[in-house]
Amino acid sequence: MTLYYSLVFVLLMVEMAVYLLMVLPVPYSPRMRFFTWISTSAVVGKIQYCLKITFVFILILFVDSVNRVYRVQSELSDSKHMGGQSVMGHERMEVQARKFYSQRNMYLCGFTLFLSFILDRTYASTLENLQLHTTVKQLRGDNAKLTEGDADELREQLAAAKRDTEVMRKQAEGLTREFNELADRYAETSSGEGVTKKEL
Repeated sequence: MTLYYSLVFVLLMVEMAVYLLMVLPVPYSPRMRFFTWISTSAVVGKIQYCLKITFVFILILFVDSVNRVYRVQSELSDSKHMGGQSVMGHERMEVQARKFYSQRNMYLCGFTLFLSFILDRTYASTLENLQLHTTVKQLRGDNAKLTEGDADELREQLAAAKRDTEVMRKQAEGLTREFNELADRYAETSSGEGVTKKEL
């Protein structure tokens, strides 16, 4: 394997390790610290920029390896369709070996590009998930504070309503007493007038 395909293989192994770290079931706080560090670190930003450039070169290698696979495949099919000539054993093995290496390089570059896309999407969705989790935690905390504040306010309103009710009850009792006294006085004055009229 040439040097650049060896580097592509190393990059593929690193991507696999990073993907494994991203999908491990880690508790919320360490995961949040890790993703916050990744998203805010200037060094990681530069590494991501360099990786994007590297993936452009890997894409070029992928297109080249697909072209080589196509050429080797057409060469192999041309040798099969030659009428009278049969391909010697070692020449056929050489073509088969080139086909194998071309396919290996194509799959290596293809899987590296595909895994980089998967890593990018997994990173974005995990970061979004963590941000939503943080938002939900904040909203729950705010609701709990609002609920406690609302409960205190409702308790104050209930106490004020009880005081008002007690005052109104006392006023009603006072009014009832006064009404009964007035009614009794009226009855006395009416009965006194009734007696005097009868006497007359």
